[in-house]
Amino acid sequence: MSANPAPAHAPDGDAAATVSVVHAACPHDCPDTCAIRVTVQGGRVIRLQGDPDHPPTHGALCTKVSRYMERIEHPERVLTPLKRVGPKGRGEFVPVSWDEALDDIAARLRAIAARDPQAIQPYSYAGTMGFVQGEGMAARFWNRLGASQLHRSICAEAGATGLAMTYGSTVGMHLQHFAESRLILIWGSNPITSSVHFWTFAQAAKRAGAKLIAIDPRRTETAEKCHQHIALRPGSDGALALGLMHELIVNDWLDHDYLARHVEGWPELRERALQWPPERAAQVCGLTPDEVRGLAQDYGTTAPAAIRLNYGMQRVHGGGNAVRLIALLPCLVGAWRHRAGGLLLSASGWNKPVRNPAFHQPHLLAGRRVRTINMATIGDALLAQPGEAVLDGGPRIEALVVYNSNPVAIAPESARVAAGFAREDLFTVVLEHFLTDTADHADYVLPATMQLEHVDVHASYGHTWLLANQPSLAPRGQARPNAQVFRELATRLGFDEPGFADDDMALARQAFGDAVDFDRLWRDGWVQLPLPEAPFAEGGFPTASGRARACGPDLPLPDHVPNHECAETNPVLAARYPLAMISPPARHFLNSTFVNVASLQATEREPVLEICAADAAARGLVDGGVVRVFNDRGSYHCVARVSARARRGVVNGLGVWWRKLGLRGSNVNELTHQRLTDLGEAPCFYDCLVEVERADAELAPQAAGA
Repeated sequence: MSANPAPAHAPDGDAAATVSVVHAACPHDCPDTCAIRVTVQGGRVIRLQGDPDHPPTHGALCTKVSRYMERIEHPERVLTPLKRVGPKGRGEFVPVSWDEALDDIAARLRAIAARDPQAIQPYSYAGTMGFVQGEGMAARFWNRLGASQLHRSICAEAGATGLAMTYGSTVGMHLQHFAESRLILIWGSNPITSSVHFWTFAQAAKRAGAKLIAIDPRRTETAEKCHQHIALRPGSDGALALGLMHELIVNDWLDHDYLARHVEGWPELRERALQWPPERAAQVCGLTPDEVRGLAQDYGTTAPAAIRLNYGMQRVHGGGNAVRLIALLPCLVGAWRHRAGGLLLSASGWNKPVRNPAFHQPHLLAGRRVRTINMATIGDALLAQPGEAVLDGGPRIEALVVYNSNPVAIAPESARVAAGFAREDLFTVVLEHFLTDTADHADYVLPATMQLEHVDVHASYGHTWLLANQPSLAPRGQARPNAQVFRELATRLGFDEPGFADDDMALARQAFGDAVDFDRLWRDGWVQLPLPEAPFAEGGFPTASGRARACGPDLPLPDHVPNHECAETNPVLAARYPLAMISPPARHFLNSTFVNVASLQATEREPVLEICAADAAARGLVDGGVVRVFNDRGSYHCVARVSARARRGVVNGLGVWWRKLGLRGSNVNELTHQRLTDLGEAPCFYDCLVEVERADAELAPQAAGA
């Protein structure tokens, strides 16, 4: 078995001056998946930069990751195992040894598993996107134990399901070819915040004469720099797509040959689209008919035209259907014939053929069928009793092991999530870097390594390269890689199958199997997948027929699906709570990651609600004043920003602050609900009605964390 490579460390004597450059990869939940060069001298990082030779990264890192050393060297980093001594949620712990912690955790899990291993629930997501420290050893452990499975739906499942229904997989354009597009629709995306490297290619296209149009309820930083901003209502994207199709049809801006040869269900889709003239689409979207007509004309008469779709627009009840409809637009105009035409939502399907299907060792389930809990409804699941539907026929959750996630902050309807985590009879283990809202509720907190301290390999959902992450620093304190923790728990539970003996380098080699030259990947830091430049110029979609699918005998026709919470579906609720709220990430945070990095927190200053001047005036709100945002699920205090970024009738609650760093111990997810999307059973974060009022005088702004 290959040994884990030694990280850079402080050498002896004259060798202390030796400078080495190490290949790394950004681990965070971002489509850019940057290649990083880490320059190390004397066991210290002296430079962290984007790899200038990696085409998607081209030498640049975002503001967040460029300050990564602030996270690694953070004075509040957890560096020893901790055991709870105070009430859950108070964050009161004492240090213990690794042996004491792991022995007790293994004993507790063994006792619960003897009754029913499905009472043990893992909870993880994309705190790292790495194959090794993500689910590499963890999935083997849970399969062998027979624990409940987790439906990892929190971010992208509605859109991924809709895209796969249409194209057969989560595939799309190559990132770099956007630079050659003549029209780019940036739909439900704010790449200046969430995908800066795509933005550089879009800017290159703009300099070459391309038109950029942002489609987003919020006037984002990106929208400000586009030629046009289409500020539609949250949840109306499918209606807009149908309105565009109507205009493409009646004006004959269609590629009839492409539709005839490469699209299933076109006659049925055509009939549906003709029911959506611009007036109808505009009424649903909160636009003017001329905005719909103008956008359709731009899209139908400009080639090559490209769509950069992102996940914000699918976090509503009809998000899956909306993605299906938007994904069909490039087929109508034949945009896929050009390498700079088409659509990109996710490129993760391109790397699926090289992923090792045996990596997680599903055979360790030994034929057992275990229940699955949806991570988006973890609040209800933790508070449920046996027999309730949310438990999927299994027992009450008795133990929870959290890694690569912070559910008390990021899961919807967070008051219920916090109440579930506060159960004294729930045994909770959290692998973490800091005492997050979730870690504060743990019985044990185990210190995890960060990206520069461990081995990993990565794929991307925004481009078509694979990346290696070599450790450049020794782990700080007693921090251990996730894979090592699960490996040691497996040993304590007597799991002696060969897969549990694999060290992290062995896991890295296995992740892509024989489909990738691992030695080259490890040596160079990245390799590009061999794919055609214009992948669907002649059809060839990864569906059974090779055609994109609008409908079929096993696939209903997509349609506009209104929000759970809107005047159309619930007029009584909309009368009480007349403002729609979306909760996009604050520019300098990535979900709940980086919230406690001092320089980034200082830039964001405090939790903010953007509201337009008319809606603010109607409620007597002033810029900079503390407001109470509320609905039937709870209330949230934050600072009002009267801003042109918010359209009439919509407020923007920027997230995701840790609850304990908010003004009054809550965050924007106090207001979101646990109802699910039409496809993929994903959360509806942007499908939320609220009202806003001035806060009481004693709720004056104070420092975050007070």
